[in-house]
Amino acid sequence: MVNMIPQSPENEMMNDQLMEETNRVLGNGKKAGKRFAVLLCADDSEYVKKKYGGYFGVFVRMLGEEGESWDVYRVARNEFPKEEELGMYEGFVITGSCSDAHSNDVWICKLLNLLHQLDSLKKKVLGICFGHQILGRSLGGKIGRASSGWDIGLRTIQFSSSLNKQFSAQKIPAMLNIIECHQDEVLELPPKVEVIARSNKTSIEMFRYGDHMMGIQGHPEYNTDILLHLIDRLLQKNFIGDIFAKELKAKFMVSRDPDKDAWRKLCVNFLKGRL
Repeated sequence: MVNMIPQSPENEMMNDQLMEETNRVLGNGKKAGKRFAVLLCADDSEYVKKKYGGYFGVFVRMLGEEGESWDVYRVARNEFPKEEELGMYEGFVITGSCSDAHSNDVWICKLLNLLHQLDSLKKKVLGICFGHQILGRSLGGKIGRASSGWDIGLRTIQFSSSLNKQFSAQKIPAMLNIIECHQDEVLELPPKVEVIARSNKTSIEMFRYGDHMMGIQGHPEYNTDILLHLIDRLLQKNFIGDIFAKELKAKFMVSRDPDKDAWRKLCVNFLKGRL
């Protein structure tokens, strides 16, 4: 477990503006109040480490507020919080991953067990992309490859009518643009889980369970730079072909911007119990 921004040689190379922004969010080392944790489900690329302080840094700057303390557990490397540590956290964020949420790798099975514990404790849990899928699986859902293939780029999602009034009060539109990058999806969910958003490509873009668990298939934390870098990584790892990668970049560069401010408000308000 690492507190605040991890102090590794790579992270020391973050530019002054990045460090200043992170310190501003967290209150410049003042005594911490509420505590949150990021469950990191993939290794950071060197590019994301150097430019953003890793995905932990990306999530802290999106979700963190002054006076809070944020920790990171690298669960994909088998680093998990101890059972006696769970009570000190207000909430958890599960990140994206290149791994399959429907696999039975040891760390994924351990993560499922952790999510069952967090459910029993009624801890706030926000799942993003892979996090959305593994959270759905932990609740009894079915995860698998999307029949329509990869979804990479900007997607407009529509919230269910049951949320429109609630979101309208917080000035969150009924439809939002979000960056997507996934080939798996949540295929089915049990009746106890409410589907709260869908798109023309994915039928379960978001869900919630009670008032303490919520999944988002897209990436509210991504910006254009991160997505273009990720497309290059997918190409290098032969997950996608060269022609497809060029088409994705060209299409995304002329698309509308993601609604990052609205997504930040939605995620922060959920995680902090204001939604």
